[in-house]
Amino acid sequence: MIFFFLRQKKIVFIACCFLSLFSLYAQTDSPQIDTNSGTQIFAFKYRKNDSYRILSKVHEDVLVNNVKNHHAEILTRVSVKVTDITENGSGLCSANFMTSEDSMSNYDGAHFSWGNEYPSIFTRNSRGIYTMDDKYFMPVVRDDPVFPETAVKPGDTWTEQGYEAHDLRRTFGIAKPFKVPFTATYEYKGTVKNSDERIFHVIDVKYNLYYESPKSGKENSGNAASRSTAELMNRPAVTMGYSHQTLYWDNERGELDHYKEDFRIVIETYYGDVFTFQGTAEAEVTEFGTTNTDDTLKQVQDSVNNLGLENVTVKKGEKGLTISLDKIQFSADSSELRNSEKMKLTQIAGILRNYNNDLLVTGHCALRGTKDDRKKLSEERAEAVAQYLITLGVRDTYHVFTQGKGATDPVASNDTEEGRILNRRVEITIMDE
Repeated sequence: MIFFFLRQKKIVFIACCFLSLFSLYAQTDSPQIDTNSGTQIFAFKYRKNDSYRILSKVHEDVLVNNVKNHHAEILTRVSVKVTDITENGSGLCSANFMTSEDSMSNYDGAHFSWGNEYPSIFTRNSRGIYTMDDKYFMPVVRDDPVFPETAVKPGDTWTEQGYEAHDLRRTFGIAKPFKVPFTATYEYKGTVKNSDERIFHVIDVKYNLYYESPKSGKENSGNAASRSTAELMNRPAVTMGYSHQTLYWDNERGELDHYKEDFRIVIETYYGDVFTFQGTAEAEVTEFGTTNTDDTLKQVQDSVNNLGLENVTVKKGEKGLTISLDKIQFSADSSELRNSEKMKLTQIAGILRNYNNDLLVTGHCALRGTKDDRKKLSEERAEAVAQYLITLGVRDTYHVFTQGKGATDPVASNDTEEGRILNRRVEITIMDE
């Protein structure tokens, strides 16, 4: 589990709950727990070059001074690679977190825009304890779960220290992670089997938060006059709350398979404002193969050629293999797809169904109008293509992301009409990262 504070325009704090860095997926059933599993030694097992891709979802209500401000749907896409193994069995991991949030109460589930990215490098030992530099802000909840060194049996409990490390750089100019400690209580419940007869060990985790921020002396001193009123008002004084998690542990592979969580966080500021964040979280594995290869490039290009698709090119890119719809046709100065382009997308959908990877749809414009107008139009056109692919059933709403780049990435000169036509394109990337 990872808690993470984001800024949002309407209020100062947004708290998000994300899930841990190992293969997770959401589970809706509650199977009967077998309490006769005997004693077990739990430990993380790392394998060099293993990769994990996780998609986590948060459903959260945000209250300001006990009045509901909004409901947030928060998506985090995490890609992790174990780059090396130390002599004591710890895993050195390189990770990238992408966060996307819809903070409106009228969320329609169409898709999520590609959001902020947070790279991170850390080491985690076999018990689950992190070692990482303070320049990294993700993951935020660390040392959870942590396993005992001795064997446990169903009914056994143990406690371990953990902490949350929040990113308050933009809100308060705090350069390092803002760390909030906690003591977690663990209980080993027993085992369950899923529909594929895989065995998971069920571990219950609870912790409460109560943390008074150290005072710097500036809050009530003459120096306070030199600081903005907003900064003083919204500085966290007390952080409170709880987390209740049910972990489903794969002891054969030495990794967490999935879990569910309820949470509530309350932030009181020095000026007496109260921000409350409460909700649930879930996550799923996003396992898929590498597509950004010469062989796959040829396969996809051959499919495009065999379908007779005009103005469609295929290329390798930074995030994966990209199918570019060049000269894509919309109604004039709008994001409404023409029927000819819908027919073309229907054929491309057949190609995309051959891969399980997430999709990133990127819109581009010619150099016309203002910068803001170009950005908005490119985003809307990417959204139109994404929504049509979702309508066709190529992917669900949580596996199609969009972004608009305006006219910042042209492929031809904007000095000619032919060049401007080429720059009006939409790219669909089959994502590897």
